[in-house]
Amino acid sequence: MPHFEIVIDTELIRQTWKLFAAGLWVTLQVSFFALLIAVPLGVLLGLGRVSRNRVVRGVCMAYVEFVRGIPLIVLLLWIYFGVGNLLPLGGEKPAAIYTLGLFSAAFVAEIVRSGVQAVPRGQTEAARSSGMTYLQAMRYVVLPQALRTTLPPLAGQFIILIKDSSLVSIISVNDLTLVAKNLVASTAKSMEIYTALAVLYFVLTFVLARLVRLLEKRYAQGGHA
Repeated sequence: MPHFEIVIDTELIRQTWKLFAAGLWVTLQVSFFALLIAVPLGVLLGLGRVSRNRVVRGVCMAYVEFVRGIPLIVLLLWIYFGVGNLLPLGGEKPAAIYTLGLFSAAFVAEIVRSGVQAVPRGQTEAARSSGMTYLQAMRYVVLPQALRTTLPPLAGQFIILIKDSSLVSIISVNDLTLVAKNLVASTAKSMEIYTALAVLYFVLTFVLARLVRLLEKRYAQGGHA
């Protein structure tokens, strides 16, 4: 029977850790700034989804359904190569941030919508009867209560965003995935490089997942440490 021997070049990982660290930093940057777009836009879309105004509700629903119905990789290509020919996006990294932010906002909107709808309708009616406008009732009564149920899934959305960010390498953003692809092309050590890539993503998302679980426990106990 033929004998197969798997040899792992651990020295290669030690030699390339700075490149992986730089790629990790880019991944975290893209994900963080995309989240800064996704959260406020998603909150506005989520509130629009439960608005009494049919036009506002329809526009927000159309955005959410349209974006959720498009694969992220297609949206990246469309915004970078299509929209980028019409508007100055500032390069690959800004284009990736805008795309991830717009994409994630649709999912944040659904999280916010479900959180708002989970608040008893009587809370809104009581706030309105006390003289508050609809927006004031949302800001001071509904949203603070909805935050308790939406914060953990919003944190979980950040983990999903980090994993989705691996696709930005398709438009030449020098993130973790592109660093790994370039190293494989120059060293032909696909086993070592892609194993290191998988481990890095796992460690990153595992740590964040543990933080999300702690957050969920905190809010399950009524928000007390």
